[in-house]
Amino acid sequence: MAGLKLGLPSKGRLQEQTINWFADRGVTIERTGLDREYAGRIALDGVELVLLSSGEIPKELLAGRIHLGVTGQDLVNEHIPLWPEKLLELVELGFGYADLVLAVPAVWVDVDTIDDLDAVAAAFRRRHGYRLRVATKYHNLVREFLRVQGVADYQLVDSQGATEGTVKNLTAEAIADITTTGQTLIDNHLKILEDGLILKSQATLYASRTAEWDDAKRRVLSQMLNRLNLTERDLTLLG
Repeated sequence: MAGLKLGLPSKGRLQEQTINWFADRGVTIERTGLDREYAGRIALDGVELVLLSSGEIPKELLAGRIHLGVTGQDLVNEHIPLWPEKLLELVELGFGYADLVLAVPAVWVDVDTIDDLDAVAAAFRRRHGYRLRVATKYHNLVREFLRVQGVADYQLVDSQGATEGTVKNLTAEAIADITTTGQTLIDNHLKILEDGLILKSQATLYASRTAEWDDAKRRVLSQMLNRLNLTERDLTLLG
């Protein structure tokens, strides 16, 4: 019988913190194979480790190809609309903290709130003949946030590189991006709007509700949660 597949970050600080989180609870995770080979094992019976990029993990959870996964709440909210119908949040892990925020040039001294941005966006369109550009990797979250706030005169510009540099490079007038301390924004002469917090995020362990679950897999998950000293969730929601 195939084991329970657990997707973990394949590299970087998030992988290190995840391994430490499990180790603190008596569960060893180790990389196997060559440095560039994404393989590993976990000291839990019936659980198979799958190493993936953080961005892949929500997609694999949604597709049901992995049963469990550790990834950021920002990525889940961005890539899985109505995610509680597809995933079960098991536990927030207490690391990987980041805020998705809306930021504008620091020289915009009269723009401190979303209402200010709305007024500037309308004036920008009248003056330039096109909408104010907001660079981001988080199109779904930003679009919904601005819709709720009543901002209409803008366009989203896709940014898969250094989003903070798009204003300096004249490819956007504002940005929406993840920040931890805000220092990178300051270094790029940007400021966060006072009410520009779109989402607070941290690393979280999720279970897929679209994966194939049976009594045996639920039993393995229950044993895993007990081993990690977690309050057991309602596993009847799975499958």
